[in-house]
Order: sequence, then structure tokens, then C-alpha cells
Amino acid sequence: MTIKQGDTLPTGSFMTMTENGPTPVSTDELFGGKTVALFSLPGAFTPTCSAKHLPGYKEQAQALHDKGVDTIACTSVNDVFVLHAWEKDQGSHGDIQMLADGNATFVKALGLDFDGSAFGMGTRGQRFSALVKDGVVTHLNVEEPGEFRVSSAEYLLEQL
Repeated sequence: MTIKQGDTLPTGSFMTMTENGPTPVSTDELFGGKTVALFSLPGAFTPTCSAKHLPGYKEQAQALHDKGVDTIACTSVNDVFVLHAWEKDQGSHGDIQMLADGNATFVKALGLDFDGSAFGMGTRGQRFSALVKDGVVTHLNVEEPGEFRVSSAEYLLEQL
């Protein structure tokens, strides 16, 4: 079953890079008592993700915070090392928290995974954005395959 507006996020964890190396962080730590703009993309260093999706959230970070967002978080079915390298490449450290979902556990629990095997990518997460308040999804915007519109920072901002 696919998660929908009004649902509570499933419990689980991600890997994040800290000054001490890869560190797990739980969904309770990430979303508990906070308003989080969460977006998912198929993969770090991929064309649309690198040219539009992540840069849009970086550019709109202050506007999102001004609308009450505590944390902006990006998740992808990549390992923590790839996401950390991409964060450096994109200059997004401090603006966007990178959440590695290396085994696709989180996106599978959301029902928002897809099979990218035809493109040599294996299981990936669909492109989406969500506003999450204290662990509850208040807005959910899932892209149609191959599209990039409703998961953008600008679209999410219009909803706030």
C-alpha cells in the first residue's frame, strides 16, 4: 500500500555522514516534533536530480524555512558515501540533510519504490516531495514516471 496524506511515516532509519563517519539516524529523530520538507529522487549524480531537483531545494531553503520548515531532507537509494560525495559536489551541506536509503527499505515501506533494472539501476525510490509534521504526512506530491514538476521545491512552497 502506498502512503498517503494523513498517514504517519513508518519507523526506520537512514544512514547519514557526520564528522565521525557514517551514522544511523532514526525516523523518530528526523521527524519527531519537527516540520520536514522531504524529497526523494532516483539517484545522486543523475541528470535531473543534479541539474534541477536538489538545486531547487538549495535555492529555496530560506523560503522553506520562512514558511515554517525546520529541516529539508533528501533521500535516495544510494549509499551514504555516494550521497556525501554528491552533497560536496552540489555544495548543499548545511542546507539539506542527506538520508541514504541504501537498501530501499524506507521507500519500499512507503510503497514508493520502482524497478529501474531496465536502466541498470535496480530498485530505486520514486521522485516525490512531502511535508511531514511530527511524523505525519500533510502534503504528498508523487511524480509520474519521467516527470519533474510536483516534487520541486517551488511546487511544495506553493502548498505552504
